[in-house]
Amino acid sequence: MDLLTPDLGLLFWQVIVFVGLFLILRAFAWGPITASLNERENNIQSALDLAEKTRAEMAALKADNEKLLAQARTERDAILRGAKETADKMVADSREKAEAEGKRMLEQAREAMQNERQALVAQMKKEVVTLSLDIAEKVLRKELSDKGAQAKLVADLVSQSRLN
Repeated sequence: MDLLTPDLGLLFWQVIVFVGLFLILRAFAWGPITASLNERENNIQSALDLAEKTRAEMAALKADNEKLLAQARTERDAILRGAKETADKMVADSREKAEAEGKRMLEQAREAMQNERQALVAQMKKEVVTLSLDIAEKVLRKELSDKGAQAKLVADLVSQSRLN
């Protein structure tokens, strides 16, 4: 039972060694250990703060990137819409010009045909008149070569003119 009940002298020396060791550790080890722990805690906290700040910056950059991407899409759509409208307008203008040119050419062709027709009719009338005069001249020469025929022709003309 000696081990379970220590001596008073042993207990005294154990307390003195404990107190001495405690004072030595407090003077030389406790300060640096505490400072080291505080420094490590500060480093960990600053790393956590930096990580939080970096995460916030990344979120802001992501939001900015999304905003820029949306803006770029909007601009792209606007450019494509403008290009399509311009192309449609150019096609419509070209179509209108082609239709107008076609109508103008058709009208010119109609006018040319009308002028040609009028010229042909005038030419035909002129030829018919010339031919009629030639025929009438030949008929009159033949009929008027005889005095009796002349008298008969004059009498016929007079009688027909009275009837009309």
